[in-house]
Amino acid sequence: MTNLPLTVAVAPNRLSLAKFARRSPSAAIGATLVILILLVALFAPWIAPYDPIAQDVANRLAPPSAAHWFGTDGFGRDLLSRLLYGTRPTLMLLAIVILLTTPVGIAIGIIAGFYGGLVERVLMRITDIAMAFPKLVLALAFVAVLGAGLVNGALALALTAWPAYARQTRSETVALRKSDYLAAAEMMGITGPRLLLGHVLPLVLPGAIVRMALDLGGIILIAAGLGFLGLGVRPPTPEWGAMVADGTQVIFDQWWVAATPGAAILLTSFAFNLLSDGLRDLMDPRNG
Repeated sequence: MTNLPLTVAVAPNRLSLAKFARRSPSAAIGATLVILILLVALFAPWIAPYDPIAQDVANRLAPPSAAHWFGTDGFGRDLLSRLLYGTRPTLMLLAIVILLTTPVGIAIGIIAGFYGGLVERVLMRITDIAMAFPKLVLALAFVAVLGAGLVNGALALALTAWPAYARQTRSETVALRKSDYLAAAEMMGITGPRLLLGHVLPLVLPGAIVRMALDLGGIILIAAGLGFLGLGVRPPTPEWGAMVADGTQVIFDQWWVAATPGAAILLTSFAFNLLSDGLRDLMDPRNG
């Protein structure tokens, strides 16, 4: 019977969120675009009309046509096929960064906010040091030392992305630490990791999810920047940033070579920004 009030209190919030989701155009449009991008990455081998790395020098820099909808690049490779395959390294980098940063940042924030004292001061000073490094500069230095590659770029971005999650989660945990909700849980004998995982984590996770969605657009731009500088995925693997770099050499005469991957970067960042904006509205208690 002691658990019943907690269940009843949470149920109305879930219902209100479901109702508000149907009234959030940003969330609906963003989620639709993100799902389409994921489907493109998944089914790229079946929907791409050509081999993305097959060269046809006789058709190099061909304009958009019925045979090549988006034209060809300087090696005669079909831009549409390379564009479709280019979603894969971009989404893979996003997945690696999120899987590395979100759990680490949330764990550090919960521990620092809940225990306080010396533990909080040490963890937050480490967080401050990590936040002092600019993401792109550290990514460039990291990749320059270890070599170009998708994993190295993702590791470099992960090293500077987790502090934002730690600080946000710590602030939310501090507000929860003296709440009646946690006091009631402790009176029921719930302490230690069980309290943190079962009662604190579910309450701070929505904010971390919104933060994650907000960061995805920026991560896509930084990943494209690494590819543009030749520090991303190694050629001839299709990657949007590298495709833009190839197109800058002929941008005034064959504009489609750079415009096509640039539009893909813009659309993908826009989709994740729309999704994050909708999630922020959905999870705002003032809208419930």
